[in-house]
Amino acid sequence: MIQPPVTSHVSASVSSGPDVFSSKSLALQAQKKILSKIASKTMANMLIDDTSSEIFDELYKVTKEHTHSKKEAHKIMKDLIKVAIKIGILYRHNQFSQEEVVIVEKLRKKLNQTAMTIVSFYEVEYTFDRNVLSKLLHECKDLVHELVQRHLTPRTHGRINHVFNHFADVEFLSTLYSLDGDCRPNLKRICEGINKLLDEKVL
Repeated sequence: MIQPPVTSHVSASVSSGPDVFSSKSLALQAQKKILSKIASKTMANMLIDDTSSEIFDELYKVTKEHTHSKKEAHKIMKDLIKVAIKIGILYRHNQFSQEEVVIVEKLRKKLNQTAMTIVSFYEVEYTFDRNVLSKLLHECKDLVHELVQRHLTPRTHGRINHVFNHFADVEFLSTLYSLDGDCRPNLKRICEGINKLLDEKVL
């Protein structure tokens, strides 16, 4: 879900006027900060791909709707993007041991299973089970913790918990999948993006 250099300029992610959120802008900000410490300048323009960015933007909207807090929604998505970028950098710089590469493959399979479940619960009405999806997301969280255990700080592990505990919250999932709720159009766009990533073998 992370791609090579993109050179286009991106505007600020949050403005003082209308509610403006851009995951690509947040990704660029996070990467500049992270890469100034741990990676070469040749990586400085690496951004999340367009499809993932669109999914993240929709996740921001539904998170803001559920939490009733622009600030909290922004923080959750910022934490998500920081974690994704840090893992991507570790992977590209071959920082994972053979044992950790095995965990990477387990995580890929679990993310694939979770992604297909998210889409299936949307496409097939009345199949949604919030406990099943919550369990899958918590299993993804545990694998991420295991993968980065020796690489990242307790603060980053806190970010991982912050992100997954929100998205795995059964009340949030119920809001997201409500058949007559305000989030239905957002869920449709999220699933369209996930389907595209599945077709492209990204997930």
